[in-house]
Amino acid sequence: MIFETHAHYDDEAFKEDREELFSAFQENQITHIVNVAADVEGIKDTLALTEKYPYVYGTVGVHPNETEELNDSRLSWMKELCSNEKIVAVGEIGLDYYYDKPHKETQKYWFEKQLILARDSGLPIIIHSRDAAKDTLDILQKYRWEGMSGVIHCFSYGKEMAREFEKMGFFFGIGGVITFSNAKKLKEAVKYIPLENMVLETDSPYLAPVPFRGKRNTSLNLPVIAKEIAAVKNMTYEQVIAATYENARRLYRL
Repeated sequence: MIFETHAHYDDEAFKEDREELFSAFQENQITHIVNVAADVEGIKDTLALTEKYPYVYGTVGVHPNETEELNDSRLSWMKELCSNEKIVAVGEIGLDYYYDKPHKETQKYWFEKQLILARDSGLPIIIHSRDAAKDTLDILQKYRWEGMSGVIHCFSYGKEMAREFEKMGFFFGIGGVITFSNAKKLKEAVKYIPLENMVLETDSPYLAPVPFRGKRNTSLNLPVIAKEIAAVKNMTYEQVIAATYENARRLYRL
């Protein structure tokens, strides 16, 4: 059994064949999918997917690059949705300094607001952090609360940052990037990170692994990622699949 911990099946890229894909997932032992919201419309679409498919779970959250659309009223609406039994996390939230919009201070403000939302709702968090390692870590440490848990989505930093996030008890989402030729730093981090702290993700439709790089990504590529992790950690594919499945259940409390 395979657990997809992070995908965006509300994306327009799946408009034409979403139904067929979901049937294929079940046929290929992909038993759980967490559809991760990235903006306000994505939250609505994610809820619809969770209602339609019993094996699809969802999240409530706004990606750092979309935080200008947030306000207190929408945050209150999001808090109400956190009580839905199919909503398993607050995310993806965090900081993204790769693009210069919105302003860093706007991103930080809504990152903190959404962390408080997660704390008050008792849900784990899905962290997006790109070119913002120190600020992400500083804010997480500032707002750290008893029982805080979550995952660093698409982990892309090195071994030292992995150590800091591990100290806080976070899981690490490992996706297609580990198969890229320029992923030396990530592979070193994956060697270091204990298997019990890893979960599989695709970030579909983005970041397809080699040999599908540049094409639309789907959860059918999860075995490719698992095989690469197994090679990096000198383990069997079966060990990686079994461990990441149980880790994902712990992460999302399923």
